[in-house]
Amino acid sequence: MHEDTAVTLTGYPGSVRQLVVTGLGREEPTVIITNDDAATIRRLVTQYARRMTIEQRLTEIIRAFCADALSSTVHLNVDLDIMLCVLAQALLAALRARLAGYGASTPDTIQRRFLETPGQIITTPDTVTVRLERSVYHPVLRKAAIPDTAIPWWGGRTLHFDYA
Repeated sequence: MHEDTAVTLTGYPGSVRQLVVTGLGREEPTVIITNDDAATIRRLVTQYARRMTIEQRLTEIIRAFCADALSSTVHLNVDLDIMLCVLAQALLAALRARLAGYGASTPDTIQRRFLETPGQIITTPDTVTVRLERSVYHPVLRKAAIPDTAIPWWGGRTLHFDYA
């Protein structure tokens, strides 16, 4: 880590602090520029790390849910697309949290290992069963203990997952 406490910028009144930090999970050093002279280095790096995590999650949303290729230039559709992407990300995060050993996995990994599994949907008057074909990852899904869930807009039918 390197710190310059008084750096001047062209067109900016006063001076700024510049921190150059390595070891934050990126190949290149990270440069943090701030006008907060009172903040400790620890606080600045912690604050940056939180922002970097948010940035990483947004990058995952864009990559996994193709948010950079939205369906239309019409504003309403873009808003709906973004809302659906954020909802999908939230649901994926909830699933990821249940899957032992996959808490930090990318959406692409979850998609490939768990969501792209072929199977059947079997409907009865009381239940909708998603029966997934045999997969090497089924033990992880079984351990996640995804509960049967009553879905109000399906007339109260229960969603059930079955791992062949």
